[in-house]
Amino acid sequence: MVDVGDEEGRAEAQAGGEGPREADQQVANFRQTRRARKSEIAEDYVELIADLIETTREARAVDIARRLGVSHATVIKTVGRLQRDGLVVSEPYRAIFLTDEGRRLAAWSRRRHEVVVEFLLAIGVGHEAAHADAEGIEHHVSEETLAAFENLIRSRRPGA
Repeated sequence: MVDVGDEEGRAEAQAGGEGPREADQQVANFRQTRRARKSEIAEDYVELIADLIETTREARAVDIARRLGVSHATVIKTVGRLQRDGLVVSEPYRAIFLTDEGRRLAAWSRRRHEVVVEFLLAIGVGHEAAHADAEGIEHHVSEETLAAFENLIRSRRPGA
């Protein structure tokens, strides 16, 4: 499989009838998608950790595993990565806490999630589907698209 981000991928796209500009745009789009996928798990974890701390005063690996539907071992491995990335602090058999950077990322993720849910509801998507779909969409919209979502939401509010 060819990495669309390399010269060979660009040449292949151009051979498929696309011009250099279209091929470069496709490369940029795929790079953005790969970056979003890489950060998706970290964003989901810090957002959930913040929610657990807010509602139960602590975030434990067992609670994270239950809420995400993953194994305890997966949570421990991911929390270790989040610790290395400076987003959480934790000790074995203790609760997990967000660092300042983790709290910033959680707030940013929560805001994106809320905007996407509000947008989906505003265009007529049902409550359950809006919340389920937002879990994936929130990681892949650009700031420009998010701003457009917010503008549409504001324009549909009474008195706008």
